[in-house]
Amino acid sequence: MLKGFFHVPEPVNEPILSYAPGSRERKLLQQALQTAMAQEADIPMYIGGREVRTDDRVSLHPPHRHKHLLGHYHRGSRKHITQAIDAALAAKSHWENLPWEQRAAVFLKAADLIAGPFRYKLNAATMLGQSKNAFQAEIDSACEIVDFLRFNVKYMAEIYAQQPPISPRGTWNRLEQRPLEGFVFALTPFNFTAIAGNLPTSAALMGNVVVWKPADTQIYSANVLMEVFREAGIPDGVINLIYVDGPTAGDVIFQHPDFAGIHFTGSTGVFQTIWKTIGENIQRYRSYPRIVGETGGKDFIVVHHSADPKAAATAIVRGAFEYQGQKCSAASRVYAPQSLWPALRELIVNDVRSFNVGPVEDFSNFINAVIDEKSFDKLAAYLDRAKQDADAEIIVGGTCDKTEGYYIQPTVIVAKRPDYVTMCEELFGPILTVYVYDDADWENTLQLIDQTSIYALTGAVIAQDRYAIDQATHALRHAAGNFYINDKCTGAVVGQQPFGGARGSGTNDKAGSMINLLRWVSPRTIKETFDPPTDYRYPFMDTE
Repeated sequence: MLKGFFHVPEPVNEPILSYAPGSRERKLLQQALQTAMAQEADIPMYIGGREVRTDDRVSLHPPHRHKHLLGHYHRGSRKHITQAIDAALAAKSHWENLPWEQRAAVFLKAADLIAGPFRYKLNAATMLGQSKNAFQAEIDSACEIVDFLRFNVKYMAEIYAQQPPISPRGTWNRLEQRPLEGFVFALTPFNFTAIAGNLPTSAALMGNVVVWKPADTQIYSANVLMEVFREAGIPDGVINLIYVDGPTAGDVIFQHPDFAGIHFTGSTGVFQTIWKTIGENIQRYRSYPRIVGETGGKDFIVVHHSADPKAAATAIVRGAFEYQGQKCSAASRVYAPQSLWPALRELIVNDVRSFNVGPVEDFSNFINAVIDEKSFDKLAAYLDRAKQDADAEIIVGGTCDKTEGYYIQPTVIVAKRPDYVTMCEELFGPILTVYVYDDADWENTLQLIDQTSIYALTGAVIAQDRYAIDQATHALRHAAGNFYINDKCTGAVVGQQPFGGARGSGTNDKAGSMINLLRWVSPRTIKETFDPPTDYRYPFMDTE
């Protein structure tokens, strides 16, 4: 074992490339897209370092060109879940006993691989598999995952450096951060490749072994992530990637005595079911499992009458419609003052009408397809309802078409009631609902925002009046785990805005911070006495 107090490289946020016409990165990304479109990928599971293929092959298609075949993945069964758990547990001893700087080096290398030779391949996979435009892919599957990997190494070193401040003469007090006993289950979503990469690697970095199940609609880019991790030197069995249906995975994993924790991003309903299942099986486990989850949001932007209308409109359209509103942080409800609404309405409608909608290969398109037909049908049903509802008015958009791809036109609904269904329920698509309030009802509107939704993920206030900003910041302190002033409610950056919410939005363990990594270790206090007493008697017992 090497000897030394090692300092990790100081992380900085990965620069965002522009992909402007004529740029080198634009040419390389277009080449990566062409290469991926010309091939049919054969995507195995990865269990104990082995590529595992089955007779159950499932096709993968771009959401924006659902007739095009990207390839197939091999769906696993119950036995593959058990194999993945066994492989993880077999790898556990060697991995957790590996010096921390060696674990760090694996993930620092992975970051450099993504920032360099794998950047365009991973971005292209995200664009094609999840229908993200070039910019949305760049900030996700290049910059954010690189930031997660680099900053997490720094946070790990800081955690290990935290030691008891006092060791009285003759003693030495130490604190060890142990990996959890057992394995961690990472259950990851479709909408961010960075989240899919961070959930298994953050736990693995701290010495844990992982069984990773991505969303089916993210498997195409998950495969590239696994290629990166293997190239970076992740030992066999440390991260095991499986493609199985959720209920079967839960049935096996949540009954296993060595289940030590779950790292989850997904729907509130699924997370609540997971929590309930863990509780029902609590007597089975070697230790109490860590439950870390980031779930849904019904994220808000509240505009004060002092706001700059152009700044408000830009925050609204970017916050609501980037990546088709399929961010858990996306703005889906807006509260606009009556005095500014005419100007805001014109700006928003003009912006939305200017959007180009189409496939990701055409870089002029700002809006692409929603993730799959199930999502399309759900969103279309809400639009049909709004068209016929006297309490709603669609002022722009409202159409949809799934002939070539799952396209929902960006839509703005004006609700006549603050409790209208699209003001309250999470839709996860390019549908924004606005409620117009009387300027004099500012304080009541803040209470309304706080009480409308079960969620508390992100929110924003747009105002020039500092007293109004202070009021909103205080009144909405429990309504959003990430709160923005004069900005859109999306775009959290690792190392700058740790991300997560409370209430129905999750456990608020803040991805991209030390807070999250602390959930994947179990501290042990060690006290060493150099000259121990040899007589049990204390001075107070003397009789003279």
